[in-house]
Amino acid sequence: MRNAFISELAELAEDPRLMTLLADNGIIVYDDYQKRRPKQLLNLGIAESNLIGVAAGLASSGFIPVVYSIIPFLVMRPFEFVRDDICYQNLNVKLVGIGAGFAYSSLGPTHHGTEDVALLSCLPNMTILSPSDPLETRKAARAAYEHDGPVYLRIGTGRNPVVNPTDYSFELGKGIELRSGTDISLISTGTILSEVLKASDALERQGISARVINIHTLKPLDREIVIRAAKETGAVLTIEEHTTTGGLASLVASELMESGVGQARFACLGLKNRFCENYGAIEDLRSALGLTAEDICERAVQLLSAKAVDAADSMLSV
Repeated sequence: MRNAFISELAELAEDPRLMTLLADNGIIVYDDYQKRRPKQLLNLGIAESNLIGVAAGLASSGFIPVVYSIIPFLVMRPFEFVRDDICYQNLNVKLVGIGAGFAYSSLGPTHHGTEDVALLSCLPNMTILSPSDPLETRKAARAAYEHDGPVYLRIGTGRNPVVNPTDYSFELGKGIELRSGTDISLISTGTILSEVLKASDALERQGISARVINIHTLKPLDREIVIRAAKETGAVLTIEEHTTTGGLASLVASELMESGVGQARFACLGLKNRFCENYGAIEDLRSALGLTAEDICERAVQLLSAKAVDAADSMLSV
């Protein structure tokens, strides 16, 4: 995903207004970009608050700054500057956070990107994109560039399997139904979608029809696709490599309650009031935290069992 983003960025940089800003990390992977666009790359060192301030100044001068760093250093460390210098001024700055979820699995919780959506979704004017594979990363990067206003793009790092069709149209604020289904809706975002699709296959082998929805834009959320899924399947399970508080789970649940579809069965998988303190391969972290395809499948079956009990109780009470 990282290489796909940088490759797309190099093409977008045909626009001389585009400026890429780094905070020392990632400088090696930008070697080719720097050769192609030497005047459009600034490495400002490990001073992230200054990085955001410079980006705001460039945007005020008509440039399109693209600020690239690891998520905790880009979102948590300079949060006040993101809030006041970029969002409050509604400036055309693009923030690109690397290491979404547990991508930096071996580096521990200080490097995990598991609270960024919760922090940034509360900021007015901010658009949040969370692509799930390299192709979608390229589409999201271009959409971010074309959008006038603050955008946060969160992506993984290395090898990520393809989960989306190659010919779909990427549109800000519009989710994608990857698989149709009538029994339950599995709503997810980011690279964990590969596990969700495996879970969908496992559910199908059990005779359960699972709809799979890719929410590549977390803000603004696609209300229509979420509400339709809840109404048509009656059960919704969200899955994310992020805290469920303020993340996809909270965003989806809020829409369901406000739209009056609160009667649909709802559950969520993700970090629940805890950090991920495990180290190792990302597969090990997902296993430890109940985010594998098997875990998703098991929770979906439990949710459907509760739905069946509710239906039986309703029939008995008539």
